[in-house]
Amino acid sequence: MAMTINGQTTLYGIIGNPVSHSLSPAMHNAAFAELGENRVYLPFPLQDLEAGIVGLKALGVKGVSVTIPYKEAVIPLLDEIEDVARQIGAVNTIDILDVGGKKRLYGSNTDWLGANRALSEKMSLQVAQVVLLGAGDSARAIGFGVQQQGAQLVLCSRTESRGRALAADLGCLWHSLDDAESLHGDVLVNATSVGMQPDIQVSPVSNTILPRFQVVMDIVYAPLETRLLREAKAAGCQVINGLEMLLYQGVAQFELWTGKTAPVELMRQKLYQATGNTLRV
Repeated sequence: MAMTINGQTTLYGIIGNPVSHSLSPAMHNAAFAELGENRVYLPFPLQDLEAGIVGLKALGVKGVSVTIPYKEAVIPLLDEIEDVARQIGAVNTIDILDVGGKKRLYGSNTDWLGANRALSEKMSLQVAQVVLLGAGDSARAIGFGVQQQGAQLVLCSRTESRGRALAADLGCLWHSLDDAESLHGDVLVNATSVGMQPDIQVSPVSNTILPRFQVVMDIVYAPLETRLLREAKAAGCQVINGLEMLLYQGVAQFELWTGKTAPVELMRQKLYQATGNTLRV
């Protein structure tokens, strides 16, 4: 169904700096059009977050995704934040609600939902041993999410201070990334940028440890098949590429904003097309 923009079109978007590379408009706009929703999703590059939030409210924007570098910085500007997002310490979704003639900003986090749904398609997390690489916002959300499903978590990172701080917050063990060679488990998740273009020949771990895991997930999606995933597949692991987490966090956003079931396969197709891929890896 073609999208028609008019005076009744409801605005949504993504805020960050930069946002020109974002794939979210492709999947959200396709989903809005498919369900006949008079809504449009736009990229909003913000250099001044506080002024930008004021502008979004003034323009009547109904909801936004939040990306780097504002997932933590936006929290003090919100009127309310869900418990999960507060525990994670990051917001990636904002509802802008009209309450008694005033605009109120409600923050939530769907990153952990996206990771959990992608992983749960491959195996149950309830008794899984998960080794998580990284200590940034994505690692925090993924770590929280798998623990909510009952998984046992071990965190590995290159920067000790940040890694130990996150491990303390999550209540899990921490190891240096250099010690990853001695670890094993059911699931290995790369939540670092290692392997991203242009350094596509780099992997965060040696391929010798990959046979110890049943499932390997990489949040990097450029390239879609990283060296880590290529070597994991060769080792007999089930693999999950970075578009799947992006897809499912977007699905959760769409359903939060519309109250309708998202057209998941269409959204997946649009993401793959936007990255020049047509087949799932």
